[in-house]
Amino acid sequence: MKHNRINPVIKLLVAAFAVLGLLGGGSAVVAPSATAAVAQACDVNGCDEARSSNEIWASLNYPSERGWVDWPDGQCNFAGGTYNNYEGQLPEGHSYLEFDVTPRECGAQRQAYRLIVDTTTNEVYFSPDHYETFHLL
Repeated sequence: MKHNRINPVIKLLVAAFAVLGLLGGGSAVVAPSATAAVAQACDVNGCDEARSSNEIWASLNYPSERGWVDWPDGQCNFAGGTYNNYEGQLPEGHSYLEFDVTPRECGAQRQAYRLIVDTTTNEVYFSPDHYETFHLL
């Protein structure tokens, strides 16, 4: 019967790496939190446009149907309907609606700026990069 023996040097190296990891000399894998950090102030490019757009969406009572909406300046803007928060970046268990920020010709290509309205708390978030980051308006 043949026994597999682990080389004592390998055992020592494995033990050393384990100790270094425990003492902070290595890195540990940590699972991301369920809720990403949301900036509590909006001070990035696009915030002023987002605030202005939010005022108009609010005056239209934040339509929940997905589709193009007539905008005051003769253009259109897009109401995206339900935002599902699949990545869990915003508080879980809430209901959300999404809206485009920049008006344009009806049917034109959409850009990355989005407003997310938390219909549970009435808070409004601006995402300048299509849901990568969020800034509370």
